[in-house]
This record gives sequence, C-alpha cells and structure tokens, in this order.
Amino acid sequence: MKICLLILFNCIVVCSQAQQLFDMPAGVESRLSSFENPNGGKGEGAKTNKGAKGNAFEWMKPGETKTLLDINGQGTINRIWMTIDQNPIKLRSLRLQMFWDGAGKPAVDVPLGDFFGFNLGKPVAFQSALFSSAEGRSFNCYIPMPFRKGARMVLINEGKEIVKLYYDVDFLKTTIAPNAMYFHAYWNRQITGNLGDDFEALPKITGRGRFLGMSVGLNTDEAYGKSWWGEGEIKMYIDGDKQYPTIAGTGAEDYLGSAWGLGTFTNLYQGCTIANDSTRQFNFYRWHIPDPVYFNKDFRLAMQQIGGWGKNELKQLYQKGVKLKPVTIDAPGGFVRLLDMPNPPTLNDENFPRGWVNFYRVDDYASVSYFYLDKAFSSLPALPAVELRTKNVHNNK
Repeated sequence: MKICLLILFNCIVVCSQAQQLFDMPAGVESRLSSFENPNGGKGEGAKTNKGAKGNAFEWMKPGETKTLLDINGQGTINRIWMTIDQNPIKLRSLRLQMFWDGAGKPAVDVPLGDFFGFNLGKPVAFQSALFSSAEGRSFNCYIPMPFRKGARMVLINEGKEIVKLYYDVDFLKTTIAPNAMYFHAYWNRQITGNLGDDFEALPKITGRGRFLGMSVGLNTDEAYGKSWWGEGEIKMYIDGDKQYPTIAGTGAEDYLGSAWGLGTFTNLYQGCTIANDSTRQFNFYRWHIPDPVYFNKDFRLAMQQIGGWGKNELKQLYQKGVKLKPVTIDAPGGFVRLLDMPNPPTLNDENFPRGWVNFYRVDDYASVSYFYLDKAFSSLPALPAVELRTKNVHNNK
C-alpha cells in the first residue's frame, strides 16, 4: 500500500512538472544578457569577432563598474550565472547591486561571494534549491526576481585587484501578476560586541513580504578553543514583536535540520558547506521554501551568540579571562536556568552544577538575508565599506 502511494505521488509530481514544461504561456519572450549581448537584444548576440566568441568576458579594473542588465518593461529574472578568477578578498570586494522599477536605491546590495553562498570566500561545490556551484568555481542563482517597469543590475569592483568576469542573466519579458513581490538581499557582519548581544542578521523591515532564508559565514574566536559555538537560537520577530519573537528555534544546527554538532552536508533547503575544526570556520544556509515565513507589517531576524562546553574545560577558559558568561546547564538532575536565579554561581564556585554548560560568547558572523517585499526598495542601510567587509579576511585561509 505504501509503495503504491509513493508511486502515485511521484507520478503526480512528474505529470505536474511535465504539464508546466510543455505549456506555452502567452506573451512571453526569452532573453539572456551577457557581454556577448548586453540586455538580450533580439538578434543582437554574438556580433563581435564575426560571430566567433568575441566577448565572453571582460576585465574589471579597481573602482570600475560593469552594468550587467539595464532594461525597461515587465519581466522576471530566473537565473544568474557568474564566474571570476576568485579569492576571498575579491569575493568580498565585489559589490553586487540590483534595482527594480527605476528606484534610486538598490533592493540588493551585497558582496558577490556572500550573495551566492560563499560567505567565507572559499570554493566549495554544492547544490541547493536556490543556489549552486557545480565544482566550486562558478556561482548560480535560481531565485525568481520579478519587476514591473524595469530592472538594473550592476557589479562594482571596490577592491585593489583586477577581476576577470564572465556572466549570464537569464530573464523573461512577461506580464507580472499584481501580487508579485520584489526580491531583496541584505548583508550584515558583526565582528565583536558585548556578551549577550544577538547577531542581528536582518534589522527591522516594514511592509508585507516573505523571508526566504539566509546564508552565513562564521569565524569563531580562537580564544574559545575547541568549544562548540552553535547553541544559539534563531529568533524571528514578526508583525509588531518587541522583546520576544514569535518564532524561536532550539540551536544553530537544529535550524539547519541537523543535530548534535555540525559537519558538512548539502541538501535542497539546508546545508553546511564548510565545517572546519582546525580553522574553526563554518559556512551554512537555510531556505524557507516548504516552510514559508510570511509577514504582514514588519520582520526582524536575529541569532543568539551562545556556545557550549563541559564544565571543567569551560572553567579553564574562564580562569584565563576569556570573554564568556554561563546561561544554562544541562545537568544530570535537569536543566538549570542560571539567569533565572537571583545569585547564580560562577564557574569558580564549588557548588556550580556538573554538566554541559551553555554560555554567551562573541564570534565573527557575516550573513546574507534573502526576502521578498511589496516594495522595490527598503529602509535598510547601505552595504558597509570594503574595509569592514574584508577585515581579517585572508586569501590564504
């Protein structure tokens, strides 16, 4: 019976996909913008070098801007592909911007590498529902990006090195539904802070929309040694939430659909492309596709900076003056909530309970939040200067 139901389900999925594949929508034109045919002009491609591969790439000098797309009318961007002669500094120095409907402020304003899930700037092959890299040398995005009056996409080289750039932007000229929202992406980095500070991946945005997910690059502070960093909960503040969020997770690896620590894996909706215990670096993503997160008035996303370790190991760090604060203990007799106690014990106290200790810590987070909004632009701040983006980023890491 179970096998029959599974076969029936698969047949329904395949038939549904086939129906979409052979159906011919009305008033649709397929286009691709590249250096061989900027903006996808009809009959305008492959003109250079008498049609024999004359402009596959272009060099970008420091300070130079390349316009990848600049078109008027309605349509949807369905795929973006790029590749460069990459290193971590270049990927953080290149600034990708997208503007919808003639807006003067970009809806997307992020470092190139982070946008495509290379949040640590390291080449890793992976496949997911929204982004992929076939062999770690290319960048692919499959997020649909509708526009009503026009679309403009630019890439700015804010670094000190020359860049060799190849790209495609695949789009359709088609009528957009009235309820279609605009795609946005926001980059943030928090290198340091106070104990107890959350990493605010996405400051408050106003309007109606849908949170698509996030990609994160994490450099843990070496002062914490081999301790576990990922006990912090994801918190989503929706439609007027103030002090406490409506959606709260149970830990970082839990949010990624894993458990009991974090290794490398790449699934459709969640993955960890880098989990390096030697360099203490982690790169991961989570897409809210089967589990949509909608908001009607406003939205904010934060991630607690909480780690965990054994009592004795953590006590050694504490005695060395490492910046940390115990918050809970998974003790043999139950869960001890230290912050609910009027006078909680310190790690030096003899009566400090035995067990796994969760503690506030401060690490270096950089993330991209992806979302749809009913507006072509938001009130979010502009991308920080390249000096902040590339601080402590090394090409040999």
